[in-house]
Amino acid sequence: MPSPLPSTFFSAPPHWHWLIVLYFFIGGIAGGCYFLAAVMDLFGGRRHREVARLGYLVAFPGVVICGMLLTLDLNRPERFWHMLLQSATWRPMFKAYSPMSIGAWALLAFGLFSLLSFLAVRGGGKLAALRAPAPLGVVVTVLGGVFGAFLAGYTGVLLSVTNRPIWADTNLLGLVFLVSGASTAAALLSLLARRRPDAAASAAALVSFDRWMLVLELVALVALVASLGVVSRAWLNAWGAVLVVGVVGVGIVAPLVMGRRGAGAHAALASVLVLIGGFVLRVVVIFSSEGI
Repeated sequence: MPSPLPSTFFSAPPHWHWLIVLYFFIGGIAGGCYFLAAVMDLFGGRRHREVARLGYLVAFPGVVICGMLLTLDLNRPERFWHMLLQSATWRPMFKAYSPMSIGAWALLAFGLFSLLSFLAVRGGGKLAALRAPAPLGVVVTVLGGVFGAFLAGYTGVLLSVTNRPIWADTNLLGLVFLVSGASTAAALLSLLARRRPDAAASAAALVSFDRWMLVLELVALVALVASLGVVSRAWLNAWGAVLVVGVVGVGIVAPLVMGRRGAGAHAALASVLVLIGGFVLRVVVIFSSEGI
């Protein structure tokens, strides 16, 4: 008699733990912060320049931490460069058919553009040419924004191309992680902007943007669960309760309700809850499948 469960339930887990959870979370924030900073720099005018600067200052350290986390997670951390170069020929190691290879090169490219933007806002002077609206700065900002958005959603796509339950049983993880990355980035930047009196307009714009992202994230999560079909029963356990309470309740619904009460402490707390919900989302997705 054939099993009612899909073949993904009979595959071995990759044994990803807290280092990968942190990589997924910080990578989403780093990519989202750069993308939002790029949009503000290119289209927001002078009033958003200061918060765009904060986005660049967050993105580069974030991507550095991501590289460190991935390296530490390897069985042989000292061989991390094998993902990028062939050990025998020293030629680039790029495999278009490998999501991990694509991700490694995308992370490197994003690291380069985020470094250039970080230097532009820290160094000033001649380095200011690396930031929009200077022509070279526009090129750097656009390419960095593309790779930032890619990094924010790529981690969910990477899970979808594995052969693990939940991860491989839906095509919506990339969308959920992308929206979550944008939401958590907006929440972090709005918290940082509150400390700057000249960034009040930017903080309000980020809070408004985050509300829309939270609504979209809720819709995407519902669609994800529906797309799983019978596999969604795998969440009829403690992890499912954490998903409902920690992600939907604490990380989405509560911030939306608080956002209707205006600025001040409520808005700040709402941003903190968004960050908590984004982290819990990645914990649930990783560990619920790892445990099967």
